[in-house]
Amino acid sequence: MEEEQLGKVFVAPNVLVTIARLTALSVPGVARMSPGWSGGVNRLLGRTGAGDGVRIDVEDDVVSVDLYIVVEAGTDMLGLSRQIQATVTRAIKDMVGMPVKEVNVHIQDVDTLARP
Repeated sequence: MEEEQLGKVFVAPNVLVTIARLTALSVPGVARMSPGWSGGVNRLLGRTGAGDGVRIDVEDDVVSVDLYIVVEAGTDMLGLSRQIQATVTRAIKDMVGMPVKEVNVHIQDVDTLARP
């Protein structure tokens, strides 16, 4: 059976920012997002979004994510980063159906006050 085409769906980059931020924060070991991300200014052309320690780039409907996080003391940073990459990739694919090219995790600091 052929599906009827009703139109197109457009997802704003800020929706992707929210998905990535909330998903990263849900992973045990993430203390918080870094207050600011470093690196470059948003491009005037193309679909980009940034906020709360997250930068999203969408090119040809493929998503690239940069996350800037603070980890809890005593956390396995490599294991945490891999878990964040897998979890954020899955969330974006499941929620909006967009392919993810990469999820880069930038560990900005260790929160010595947070205890696991």
